[in-house]
Amino acid sequence: MSISPGQSGSPWWHLALKAGAVCGFTGVYIVGVGVFSAFGARSVLAHAVSLGQLLLLAVAFTGGWYAVSNRQLKPFERWLASAGTGLLAGLSYAAVLLMARSANVQGLFVAFNQPTLSAALLGQSGAGAIAALAGLASVTALAGAAIRQCPSTVRRTILAAAVAVLFGALLRDLWVSLFSTLLRGRWWVSTIYVSSGGLTWVGAGIAVLAGVAWQIAHYLIGQRRTPMIDVVILMVAALLVPFLTNAFVAQVMLLVGLYALMGMGLNIELGLAGLLDLGFVAFFAIGAYATALLTSDSPLALAHLSFWEALPIATLCAAAGGFIFGLPVLRVRGDYLALATLGLGEIVRIIVVSDMAAPAIGGAQGIVGIPRPKLIDHPMVSQLSLYYLTFALACLVAFAAWRLQHSPVGRAWTAARDDEDVAATLGLDLVRSKLRAYVLGAAFAGVAGALFATTLGSVFPQSLRLDVSINVLALLVIGGLGSLPGVFVGSLILIGLPEFLREFGEYRYLFYGFVLILVMRVRPQGLWPAPLSARHG
Repeated sequence: MSISPGQSGSPWWHLALKAGAVCGFTGVYIVGVGVFSAFGARSVLAHAVSLGQLLLLAVAFTGGWYAVSNRQLKPFERWLASAGTGLLAGLSYAAVLLMARSANVQGLFVAFNQPTLSAALLGQSGAGAIAALAGLASVTALAGAAIRQCPSTVRRTILAAAVAVLFGALLRDLWVSLFSTLLRGRWWVSTIYVSSGGLTWVGAGIAVLAGVAWQIAHYLIGQRRTPMIDVVILMVAALLVPFLTNAFVAQVMLLVGLYALMGMGLNIELGLAGLLDLGFVAFFAIGAYATALLTSDSPLALAHLSFWEALPIATLCAAAGGFIFGLPVLRVRGDYLALATLGLGEIVRIIVVSDMAAPAIGGAQGIVGIPRPKLIDHPMVSQLSLYYLTFALACLVAFAAWRLQHSPVGRAWTAARDDEDVAATLGLDLVRSKLRAYVLGAAFAGVAGALFATTLGSVFPQSLRLDVSINVLALLVIGGLGSLPGVFVGSLILIGLPEFLREFGEYRYLFYGFVLILVMRVRPQGLWPAPLSARHG
């Protein structure tokens, strides 16, 4: 049963009962799938609060926030609903975990082992655990309700400070690497961080001040800020952060750049022309394999060109693939188009791994021996140099995409996306317009594939699965459909952030799903929407 804050005629306890049950089940789920134990190893604040504990508190906090938002209730009843939500969440959570501990269900649920259950119950047992968890959940839910009732400026400042503390703790290695360069040493690390990786109380205070300062600056200059200033800030940060940190950060940003390149291609197809392409990875594969065949030292090589000579050829090959694939499928629309492109993408994957194509492209063994690019006869071997190559090509592709978006061609795509029937009535050739978008999107994916092949030094079919297309689609949704800066922001959040938190890698897709649902509920137009979407959002 779905819960809606707008339900009328329901008493406050009815809302508290449903919201409390959902929050309690969510807490049990977090423990049951192993998220609590995996995240429990990462400290957030001194040695007092772990990330697993913070996640459980966030569930109760969200429940209180949600309950107090019900405008159908009287003000006092909203507070009762929030407190009741926390109380029932704590009671149901404690009751289920106590039963799991007494029944010893570890054979069925591996994560329900005794050490994990003891930590999840705060080391208490019986009535003590129930009282402690019910009280803690109630207080946390009331805190969420209180912050929700604050004025908008105060609420945003508190949330900005909380986010600053969270990211200050989680991205410890990034901040240490960055500020060790800026401050010429690591003398400050023990003051800010404890040995387990969490912030000290001093570090938490600094993070709070940073979050408050960010919100104040946003409030003071927000009215005078233009989208171009935001883009410039984003580009400067993308240029400087890898240079001021280490090779690992450069490697992560390189991956972010590759997905951003693919995202800009799919953004033309989906964000501008409205073509949902679930086989987009096929064009990425064409660019990668074309580069491998033209540059590698493998016996399968067709030539021994440099990367710069092979790049335009690989791009043209991907564009040709887009033209060939587009002709039979672009006369359909909607779900049928998505299924058709999914089928074409799977056809390419099956051909790549087949024994029939193995003599030409290596089959499951792939192609190895792809040389790194050279700049004035100097091989680009470091992760930093490869990142800057990716950054330069991404900027070039972004400029081309921006020009296309604001050209008559881009306006034709937008018209076809908004209403195909009206666009056709006005004389727009829908198939030609769609085919143009499909070919250009494929070409951008080919550039990303060429970069992928030369940076990795090899190409294997295992790197070209369907989930690549899904990831690119997801980063577009998170960043904002039709928004070029949103492509970079979505790639940074969906691709870069999990790379910095590699110990949580097995929960990557759980994280993807949660972020997608959160964005769809809170900001459906994306984190950095296109100007038109922002106005209508």
